[in-house]
Amino acid sequence: MPVIDDSARTELRARQGAGARYDAPSAPAEDLLLARRGTAFFARKLMELDDSGLFQPSAVPGLTRAHVVAKVSYAARAHALAFDMLTGADTGDYDPNPDIGLAATLPARALRHLFKHSEVHLNVCWRDLSSAHWDQTVTLPDGTGALARTLPLRRAAMIWQSAIDLGNGASVSDMPEGIKLG
Repeated sequence: MPVIDDSARTELRARQGAGARYDAPSAPAEDLLLARRGTAFFARKLMELDDSGLFQPSAVPGLTRAHVVAKVSYAARAHALAFDMLTGADTGDYDPNPDIGLAATLPARALRHLFKHSEVHLNVCWRDLSSAHWDQTVTLPDGTGALARTLPLRRAAMIWQSAIDLGNGASVSDMPEGIKLG
């Protein structure tokens, strides 16, 4: 597991000032770190692809890389909306079964924006959860429930696996300890 340096975190918070958002003290810091690092790694692998490369086959038989991007983006959105419901944020209407095949036909620029927006939304949700929220059960769009604190590690496993699924050079050896692929 990654080691979190509390003194470095304290110094960073002092530099950022009063307006910055932070994870709650009881948030699963190590799992969030794994998910955030996985997201950065996926983003790097995504940006290595030119636009036409997004529509080439992925490492998953029958799926293009665009399908992988759509899937990982919609999964982030599902977790973010579950957290929004937990905190009482207005979520509006959301299809619990978005059409990944349809999303995979979006232009490359739109796919990249879909990923970026879903990543930012999920990270904001994580930062807005109070210590009490992390120990509550959230209902995912598919109707299943999960303890809020278990979702960052699930996200970490999915995002690291998805980086490999892009099929442009990522491998299991790139993943940090603590990630278990399903």
